[in-house]
Amino acid sequence: MFESFENKSTVISRRMFILSIAKIAALVAIISRLFYLQISENIKYRSLSDKNRLREWKVAPQRGVIKDYFDNEIASNKQVFQLHMLPEDVPDIEALFFRLSKIINLSDRDISSLLRRLKKRKPWAPIIISDNLTWSEFSKLNVFLHEMQGIKPVVAVARQYIDDGSSKHVIGYVSEVSVRDLENSELLREINIPGLKTGKYGLEKTLNKTIIGTPGFQRFEVNAYGKRVKELEFTKGTIGKNYKTTIDQEVQKYSSDLIKDKSGSVCVMDIYTGDVVAMVSAPIFDPNKFVHGISRADWENLTNDPKKPLINKSIAGLYPPGSTIKPIVALSALENDVISPKLIVECKGHIEFYGQKYHCWKEKGHGFVGLRNAIKQSCDIYFYEVARRLGIDRLSITAKNFGLGEKVFDKFIEEKQGIVPDTKWKLKHIGKGWVLGETLISGIGQGYFSNTPMQICLMTAQLANGGYKIKPRIIDDQASLQPIVEAWRKEFILRRDSMANEEKDYSSSGVDYASDFFENTELPKLYRNQENVKFVLDAMFGATNEPMGTSYRSRLTKDYVYAGKTGTSQIRRITEEERELKLKNKDLPYEMRDHALFTAFAPYKNPRYAITIIIEHGGTGSSGAAPIGKKIIKKVLDRDKIRKKYQPNLFSEV
Repeated sequence: MFESFENKSTVISRRMFILSIAKIAALVAIISRLFYLQISENIKYRSLSDKNRLREWKVAPQRGVIKDYFDNEIASNKQVFQLHMLPEDVPDIEALFFRLSKIINLSDRDISSLLRRLKKRKPWAPIIISDNLTWSEFSKLNVFLHEMQGIKPVVAVARQYIDDGSSKHVIGYVSEVSVRDLENSELLREINIPGLKTGKYGLEKTLNKTIIGTPGFQRFEVNAYGKRVKELEFTKGTIGKNYKTTIDQEVQKYSSDLIKDKSGSVCVMDIYTGDVVAMVSAPIFDPNKFVHGISRADWENLTNDPKKPLINKSIAGLYPPGSTIKPIVALSALENDVISPKLIVECKGHIEFYGQKYHCWKEKGHGFVGLRNAIKQSCDIYFYEVARRLGIDRLSITAKNFGLGEKVFDKFIEEKQGIVPDTKWKLKHIGKGWVLGETLISGIGQGYFSNTPMQICLMTAQLANGGYKIKPRIIDDQASLQPIVEAWRKEFILRRDSMANEEKDYSSSGVDYASDFFENTELPKLYRNQENVKFVLDAMFGATNEPMGTSYRSRLTKDYVYAGKTGTSQIRRITEEERELKLKNKDLPYEMRDHALFTAFAPYKNPRYAITIIIEHGGTGSSGAAPIGKKIIKKVLDRDKIRKKYQPNLFSEV
């Protein structure tokens, strides 16, 4: 029995020893774990603790300013009054909305939209109830603020478009970020703040990455329930980059007023620098309506308008160039040696090829006509013959070299490329071979040809400067002008003395100054023989300044002498029955009328600017577009001296 007790005692002792060891091991483990947590993992868990204790909110960035060439603000920012809400601080959201509807403009539709947004928001993210309160609403809210928990009136900054609307297709507009915007932009996903605005159109969209700015940050301490206790710090964001455009707002507004009741486009370009002086599209729209959310009624009015005010017709409107392409057809034929300036063609008003009749715009014809008079009087029969000899492929090469069928700018999202057809193009896109009849009508800018007004303007500018390739620009970047600056200074030195005593000559003697100037640059030449370019320019002089010229009635004199080419763009094929009825453009329904085109350069003797006008369904170029062009040219030339003062490096007299 004693042995049994002794054995039990031994077992108990062993168990106590094991338990002691286990306790010691557990204690060591606990101490080690505490050491690990407090020392080794201190930074990690302190950070986690801070995340539970601190909250960080982004503050919407402020966009940079956009100015015209003379530093007039076009797109700026203004002070606005907003109403923010933090839902977690609101005891009864529906009761709050009901109370707010008695103070501010808050409709049932607005409330429904807010409730939907509440379901999608992140926890503790604020909701913007209104981002454009009136001063009266803002004042009332502050009076009754003590009655409503969870809301905060805020003084903020919003986009403002200052001018009368003439530049809105250029500048574009901003609006609230959409789901699609977030999907397509990593930058917007990084910022992504309630109420964030992003560029949706025009330069606002093109320049969005740099003009949008960077957000500020607010850090708050919160309690265990996530409620803000106090603000710890505020970091101010950076304002976006400011931009200066090449647009002359005076010319822009003047041109816009001239065509405000029409549908069309006006483009003005500096033939030296490629500066876009004006880029007008009509009708216009009010971009300020988009900043705070456009109403459904306003949106439907814009989208249902047959004149399509939301389309920038200067770069996204596509039109057959009509007879404005004839100078390029003539140049291509001369450059490819398929005709000479002495070629004579008889125009009887129509001609037949393979049983198909092709008509001239002049019913009784022009008689026997040479190349210069064919351009001057816009004889279709002559250019059918030229196109037949030239062929579509050679014409296509020249047209593309001078800017047709290619995007003019690098970054305008909405810009269209247009079409300059050739045999390969038709086979690829239509699946059929090219036929002679298509070559003939291509010679007068019809058929598959489809170009923007800005492309035609660039074509004219590169003709006017003697046949040199320039890069159009709408953002004023002085660095890009350096080659032009150097060339100008060289040319100025060469002709400074000779010009001092030279009398002005407004004959058709030529535009030598531009070509002489560009010889000092490294810009690509678009010609083989520059005499061919000069011949075409001389013919355009005749079209505007000599009797029988298609734009003779719109000529100007003295310091405003210019050269141009009219065009009529048919939007449908005219049947023989319609020709017999001799229906005039005004007798047709609006949507069936021809487009009126006019392209020109000015002044003639020492050219500086190219201008292109398209009036949709405006009839003939001579009656529907050239008279408008005449007025704009005078305005542009009157503004020329003022513009030069803003280019001291380019136009300095050394």
